[in-house]
Amino acid sequence: MEDQKNKKQINIELSDEIAEGTYSNLAIIAHSHAEFIIDFVKLMPGAPKAKVKSRIILTPEHAKRLYKALQDNIRKFENLHGPIKESKDGGMPPFTLGGPTAEA
Repeated sequence: MEDQKNKKQINIELSDEIAEGTYSNLAIIAHSHAEFIIDFVKLMPGAPKAKVKSRIILTPEHAKRLYKALQDNIRKFENLHGPIKESKDGGMPPFTLGGPTAEA
């Protein structure tokens, strides 16, 4: 039994650069029939532009696993620290993705 357990272990390496992390205060999510794309952006107050700092591409199955893992971790966090407060406007200024701006 112990032998079987050891065969299922995966060693995950984390480089120093990746371990530092990248700050993001905006995530833009898009999807197609085959994948979910999450762009992580660092939006600076008053700056006219922002750059995507990281892009993660997931299969729909892995996107759902991420969704469930985030739900579980938020629940655990709030059980320890209380509810996470959300701003009424979502805390996000208006932005564009570089294309034409829609007007009504």
